[in-house]
Amino acid sequence: MNSQTTLPSLNGRTFRMISSTTSVVDPDAPSTFQYFEKDGAVWGEYLGDTVTFGRFVGTRTGDSISINFVHVLAADGTVVTGAGDSEIQQDESGLRLVEHYEMHGSPQLSICAEVTA
Repeated sequence: MNSQTTLPSLNGRTFRMISSTTSVVDPDAPSTFQYFEKDGAVWGEYLGDTVTFGRFVGTRTGDSISINFVHVLAADGTVVTGAGDSEIQQDESGLRLVEHYEMHGSPQLSICAEVTA
């Protein structure tokens, strides 16, 4: 892990989308993200809500990650690609990801919260 990292590794952690400017998040079936991390590399997968499945890969520097992603929309099977940056934050509930990315030609913002047992 990068020596500038102050928050725990994302390896093996699961996050649930709680808000997004791209679409209304289904509170009963939000997108869920599984993260893996090793030696500054970050990768994983996601599914649920508006997405049938998605994959991402990127890097972590300190408490920030930069990723490229691809997913398939549940509505019509459209394949969507993009890139984004996330800030890793921690509060009393666990880790949160504040995600900044571009989709549909506009800047977007999503927040994902760690799923805890």
